[in-house]
Amino acid sequence: MDVSERITHQIESLPHRPGVYLMRQADATVIYVGKAIDLRNRVRTYFQPSSWEDPKVRAIVSDVTDVDFIVTDSELEALILEANLIKEHRPRYNVRLKDDKRYPYIKVTWAEPFPKVVITRRMDRDGSRYFGPFTSGLAVHRTLDLLRKSFPYLTCNRDITGEDERACLYYDIKLCLGPCIGAVSREEYRAMIEGLIRFFEGRSEEVIRDLEQRMQASADAWDFEQAASIRDQLQAVQRVVERQKIVSSIGADQDVLAFARGDGDACVQVFFIRGGKLLGREYFVLEGVEGAGEREVLAAFLKQFYEEAAYVPPEVLLPDHVEESLIIEQWLRSKRGTKVSLRVPRRGHKRDLVALAAQNAAETLSALQRQWEADAHKQEQALAELQNALDLPEAPTRIECYDISTTQGTEIVGSMVVFAHGVPRKSDYRRFVVRSVKGPDDYASMREVLQRRFRRWQLAVSDEIKQGRDVKGWARLPDLLIVDGGKGQLGVAVDVLAEFGLIERVPVVGLAKQREEIFRPGRSRPTVLSAGSQGLFLMERIRDEAHRFAITHHRTRRRRAGVASQLDAVPGVGPARRKTLLKAFGSLDAIRAATVEQLAAVPGVSHAVALAIKENL
Repeated sequence: MDVSERITHQIESLPHRPGVYLMRQADATVIYVGKAIDLRNRVRTYFQPSSWEDPKVRAIVSDVTDVDFIVTDSELEALILEANLIKEHRPRYNVRLKDDKRYPYIKVTWAEPFPKVVITRRMDRDGSRYFGPFTSGLAVHRTLDLLRKSFPYLTCNRDITGEDERACLYYDIKLCLGPCIGAVSREEYRAMIEGLIRFFEGRSEEVIRDLEQRMQASADAWDFEQAASIRDQLQAVQRVVERQKIVSSIGADQDVLAFARGDGDACVQVFFIRGGKLLGREYFVLEGVEGAGEREVLAAFLKQFYEEAAYVPPEVLLPDHVEESLIIEQWLRSKRGTKVSLRVPRRGHKRDLVALAAQNAAETLSALQRQWEADAHKQEQALAELQNALDLPEAPTRIECYDISTTQGTEIVGSMVVFAHGVPRKSDYRRFVVRSVKGPDDYASMREVLQRRFRRWQLAVSDEIKQGRDVKGWARLPDLLIVDGGKGQLGVAVDVLAEFGLIERVPVVGLAKQREEIFRPGRSRPTVLSAGSQGLFLMERIRDEAHRFAITHHRTRRRRAGVASQLDAVPGVGPARRKTLLKAFGSLDAIRAATVEQLAAVPGVSHAVALAIKENL
């Protein structure tokens, strides 16, 4: 294997400093990201013949045409940067979490006077408390539904003053304490939320003890209705606690990690132990593990998982040592604020926990692989059915679907969704704001959207020829184009394809909602797939996804337009001040609730304008 002069020159120009290196292939795609204490020495090892015995190194070297680097001040900074770059580029030769979506967290808005409990997929430095991540949003909802019987927290968006005339239904069914009507004070409500936080932290004994004391105090004061309410909360907490397995007599906080691998995938199982109790477990699937050793897989997971984790325990139990353990411990310590130890237990109950996690990982991976195989078979079956039913030259690997969403001709938007091999490819989804059409004209709107899509194709192909690479996916033509609608929408799509000389290259159909009929060019009668067929199910799923994607964007634009129109009606408020006000307060409701002094404190808003806002809103 020869090393090009370009690569040799780049290696020699690398500094003897810590940093991150990025290896790119011919189309500039990043295929591998790594960190090093000494960039030149580390990258040089890849291009020494002795290293090519490793299949993974050999594959990387055979594809790389360019080496880039970023210098850092320390190995710790390099580790953090490496994790961020892997998340951004998702290089195919790096071990990485299979899902690039954000995992759900439970968020307690502790910085607010009356905190709420919500589910979120991002953590912000806003004074809130976060718990997670969780892999199943459904499981999180079920957990909160159960806990709300013990900790009846707020879910409404009312401005809590304690002076409302009536509470909502949740107060009547004992799923809210009713601070809006003054049924509890701010201090009492926050004490309840603090109990929920302690429960999430694994300090359930404290919660139970506190509830028992409050129940007894209410009974002693002859407030038997309150005592009965607390008793019900106590029983609900005890039912949840009964499900938690005690695994440590010393009451430690630990995460236990183990993994199983097979067929190019790896499944990592994490046990969350808080206060000596197994509070929960989650699994995470990794890809890019071919040719990677167990220590490399573990190290990659540790860096990616704890980059997003809401809590770092003082001890993490592992099935094997990782090469970067010292620097990872240093990084985790910086996140936690106190010492964090990575330990590989050899005997005793800690070793049993790791073995149990490994067993769970193996069983989970086996079940997932069976599910993936079944799903892959269904997708292949669906694509084969579409090929036969629509007389396509081959099974449609890439399917694009388009939909229009509008309300009486306002805020018209179009959506483009892409399915590759029968599954959504969300990175290729696109939204279009229709600008040339006035009033409700779905045909003209669809024409503009499709023209803009294939104009992008023309530009992308031209740029591809010039630069030797695809640009933003626009250069890839669909194997099947679906428009949401009947003969009229299909006719528009046919005209646009003919305009761009693609009528012979891109098969197109229209899918009508009423009877799920498929209209094809030149056919007077529609094609109807049999009910329950995988092909029809896939067509419906793609169409529904295009509709969801379009209407979500339309609602967002309509809501923004409503806010803008109300603010624009205020004398003295133009686009610049409107933007400043929304940035300062976040919503129209918050602007409406603000005092004149708070409004006038916003840069660019005078006292007179603040008065005008209060009068008009």
